[in-house]
Amino acid sequence: MAGVSTATAAPHAHQHVSVNRPNPVSVGTIVWLASELMFFAGLFAMYFTARSVIPAEEWASQTEKLNIPFAVINTSVLVLSSVTCQLGVLAAERFQPVRTGSIFQVNRWGMNEWITLTYIMGSFFIGGQIYEYAELVHEGLTISSHPYGSVFFMATGFHGIHVVGGLIAFLFLLGRSFSAKNFGHHEATTGIVTSYYWHFVDVVWIALFFVIYILR
Repeated sequence: MAGVSTATAAPHAHQHVSVNRPNPVSVGTIVWLASELMFFAGLFAMYFTARSVIPAEEWASQTEKLNIPFAVINTSVLVLSSVTCQLGVLAAERFQPVRTGSIFQVNRWGMNEWITLTYIMGSFFIGGQIYEYAELVHEGLTISSHPYGSVFFMATGFHGIHVVGGLIAFLFLLGRSFSAKNFGHHEATTGIVTSYYWHFVDVVWIALFFVIYILR
């Protein structure tokens, strides 16, 4: 009986169990984004604190200066850029850095084309913010003219800095893709973690847009 037990147990002793470990780059990016979330939570807290102490009439007199239709267009461009960014990620996961057909055959685009389009859309958003700031300054609303101006420019300005950071990351991603002799896992991983950051920036802006432009 002992011999039978040993023979039965032997195959199990030599079995190998494969363990899929999480990608350390992805985990590190997610942890870092969690800390960024706390930073933006502080900005939201600042905004709502100011809203609670400033009289409603005075607050409304400042929010009337916001260009809502333009902000909707600018926001739509940023939100759609998350779609193009994700399409670039899907191409990266297929290890397809460049298009396989005409530039007009969007369904055959590679990561580089989708990320370039995302970069253009993100740049459009930043340009739109600069235009909106210029309009508000012309209307007399600055970071020092009124408490509302302080919280508005700080909240949207810090977000804008994060968008610029994403645009720089896209340039790094494209540079790495073009310089790689063989597009592989490292390049694809860079594209994936960059998309995490970009999606995060987009989600934060959606929340900011709702609070600043819709709730007012």
